[in-house]
Amino acid sequence: MANSKNNIEQIAGNIASAVFSAVIIVILIFLWTTSSKSFKQDSISALSAMLKSTGDLISHAFSKPEPAAKDIEKTSTSSAVNTARTKIHQHTAQQESTTQTSQSDSSEVAILPVPPFAVPSPPKMPKVVRHGKPVQFLKKTVLHVPLYETVIDLTDPETFITVGLANNAVRANDATQTHGDETFESLVKKVHGSVVMNGTFFSKDDQKRVMGNMVSAGKFLKYSQWENFGTTLGLTAHNRPVMITARVDEVPNWDEHWFSLTCGPRLLKDGAFWIHPEIEGFSDSHVLGIGPRCAIGFNSDRNKLILCTFLNGLSLQEEARLMKELGCSDAMNLDGGASRSLAYHNQVVVPAGRALTNVLVVYDATNKAPRDLVNSWEHFQKDAHAVGQEP
Repeated sequence: MANSKNNIEQIAGNIASAVFSAVIIVILIFLWTTSSKSFKQDSISALSAMLKSTGDLISHAFSKPEPAAKDIEKTSTSSAVNTARTKIHQHTAQQESTTQTSQSDSSEVAILPVPPFAVPSPPKMPKVVRHGKPVQFLKKTVLHVPLYETVIDLTDPETFITVGLANNAVRANDATQTHGDETFESLVKKVHGSVVMNGTFFSKDDQKRVMGNMVSAGKFLKYSQWENFGTTLGLTAHNRPVMITARVDEVPNWDEHWFSLTCGPRLLKDGAFWIHPEIEGFSDSHVLGIGPRCAIGFNSDRNKLILCTFLNGLSLQEEARLMKELGCSDAMNLDGGASRSLAYHNQVVVPAGRALTNVLVVYDATNKAPRDLVNSWEHFQKDAHAVGQEP
C-alpha cells in the first residue's frame, strides 16, 4: 500500500511540472514574437534545454517503476501460486465436465431402481388376436329337396352361437313368467347376427312357455328339474358338441354347458338313424307328421355344427336322411311349421308365419359377437380348465 501511495504522489508531481512547463512555453512564444534577434537566439538555446528536460519528466511519469528485490520475490511467488491455482481450477472444471457428460450419457440408458416399498405391476395378459372366417351359408338341393345350410366351424375363434329372446328378455318364458313374443323381422334387426333362425318349441297359449331347459353364454335362460323330455344339444368346454336324450341317456350336466337347447325328436345317434318320438315324450301330430322342418346336428369329428332350413314339407325320417347326407353323425329336429324362419346378414330369407319367443343367433368374422358374449366364453373356458374338464 505504501509503495502505491508513493507512486501516485510522484506521478501527480510530474504532471504538475509538465503543466507548468507548458505555461512557460506559451509565455516564451509570446515573448518570441515581440523580442529582438539576439534575444531569440538565446531563447532558442534555453527552450531546447527546457523541452529536453520536460520530455524526460513526462517519460518518467508514465513509465512503470522497477520493483525492489523483495517486491520481485513476492511477485514471483504470487505468480507461481496463481499459475498453480489456475491449473487446479482447470483440472477440476475438466473433471466436472467429464462427470456431467458421463452422467448425461448414462441417464439415457439407466433403468431406475424399483422403490423398496413399491407394489410390482401385474404382468400384462397377452391380447387375444382373433382371425376368423365367415360361416358357410349355402342354398342347395340334396336328394331333390331344396334347403339352406349353415356350417359353423367350431374351431373358428370368431364364431359363436347363442339364443335371442323376444322383447330383450333375460329369462325365457315359463309357467311363472312370460315376456310374450316378437316378430322375426324385429328380432333379426336387434341381434345383428350373420345367421338367425327359429329355435325351440313354445306353447300356443298366452303364457307361450318355452320347451325344455335353455343355456346361453354359460347362464340359464330357463331351468326346471321336472323337464326331462326331448333331446338336448349342448356345447361344452372347447366348443365340443354333445347330444343327450334325457329319457334314454341321462339328464344333461348343465354346469358343463356354455350353450344348450332342448328340442327334438332326435334324428341321428352316433351315425345311425334314431327316431323314437314317443320315448322322448312327443305326441303332437304337427311334430310327428309331415310339415316344414328345421334341424341342427354335428359331424363325427365334432368340429362342425350344421343348421338346416328345409323348403319342402318333410317327415322325420326324410329329415333324418337329409341330415345324414349332409355329413351329420348326430342330429335333432327343431321347431318348424309356422315358426320356420331364416335370415342371413340381416336380410330375411325365409319369413316366419307367426311371432316367436326365441331364435338361434350365429356370429362370425363378418358380424362380430357382442363383447360380453365373447367375455363369457373366455371365462367359461378358464373355469372349465380350472376344474379339469376334458375337451
